[in-house]
Amino acid sequence: MVERLSALAQPTRLGVFRMLMRAGLNGLPAGAIAATAGVPGNTMSTHLAILSRAGLVSARRQSRSIIYTANLDTIRDVLSFLVEDCCGGHPEICAPLIKIADNTCCPPQTKHKPQPKPKRRAT
Repeated sequence: MVERLSALAQPTRLGVFRMLMRAGLNGLPAGAIAATAGVPGNTMSTHLAILSRAGLVSARRQSRSIIYTANLDTIRDVLSFLVEDCCGGHPEICAPLIKIADNTCCPPQTKHKPQPKPKRRAT
């Protein structure tokens, strides 16, 4: 958990992470992230690698681009960890925070399985 929180403790990485949260499951290409953040590509690559190692973002190849998305399951774990011992035994005080951590903002990610191709009938 310390690695995840540490990765977000740097201003550029925090900004990138928030950008990816806004982008949702579609994610953003690495080049667009760097351009929007105003950071050189090689520097952004390092920031994205740190976020990725912390489990906060995932990358996938799409044609010639690498698309990054926020790992919503990990985010939910971080939020749950932060409010785990909340409010000295009075969970109703933390109810809004727990609601956020419990699927309100980000439903669980599902792995999309490719649909099998329909079989052709012999004629």
